Amino acid sequence: MSNITDPAKLLRTAHTHTEQTQQQMKRKCGVGTNLFILLFCYGPGPHPRSPPANPPSHVYIGVSNFSSLTLRVWLSDRSNNTYRTNMSQYSGKITFYEGKCFTGRKLEVRGDCDNFQDRGFMNRVNSIRVESGAWICYDHPDFKGQQYILEHGEYPEFQRWNSHNDHMGSCKPIRMHGEHYRIELFEGGNFSGQCVEMCDDCPFLQSRGFSKNCINSVKVYGDGAWVMYEEPNFRGRMYVVERGHYCSHNEWQAQNPNIQSIRRVANYF
Repeated sequence: MSNITDPAKLLRTAHTHTEQTQQQMKRKCGVGTNLFILLFCYGPGPHPRSPPANPPSHVYIGVSNFSSLTLRVWLSDRSNNTYRTNMSQYSGKITFYEGKCFTGRKLEVRGDCDNFQDRGFMNRVNSIRVESGAWICYDHPDFKGQQYILEHGEYPEFQRWNSHNDHMGSCKPIRMHGEHYRIELFEGGNFSGQCVEMCDDCPFLQSRGFSKNCINSVKVYGDGAWVMYEEPNFRGRMYVVERGHYCSHNEWQAQNPNIQSIRRVANYF
């Protein structure tokens, strides 16, 4: 633990200089890590959602060994009751191009974008560069429609992200990344029926004991996100699930419960 007198400055630095911030924080904390969790200690009362103008006298840095930089806030009162809320997260960077092979007009995004047209960019995308982070892209605005998972790398044409056309209307970063992956898949809704727990990729769920290709509810633990596919070998329509409980396939925006393969989201910063 180490006292930090200007948390707002630290947050801004973390957003723009990930690697530099990691090295700086390692020196301050004296611990090797890839993810830093900010701990703000307050007395009882409302918990601010942004860095305070006048920070408290004791602001500490806590460390957790996940694999990407995600900043969170832990608020503790003097009774040692602890509350957690998201403060900020390093969301990465993705660039969309109207033309193939990274040509034409471009749109750079560093966080949630619910409508490309609001940024003066038509919803036609033929190539993408993901410079950092992992992203869910949707073929309609407002995070609706078919989902595509884009991880670190270059996609010179829309077939590379398994699309059949160049429609793209919104995107957001996947906010759960890390080394600790665990998911429970349930055959029935509301976490009923046969259940299989997994911690690694599976190209064919029936090989793990599922008698059917239907997954109706899911519990995602740890700090890793998953991609579920309607077909074996990570093909077909895909759905991203982050940490949380999904009591029905409608909650991951699927029209049916068909899931036959699943893999972890890879993330690079």
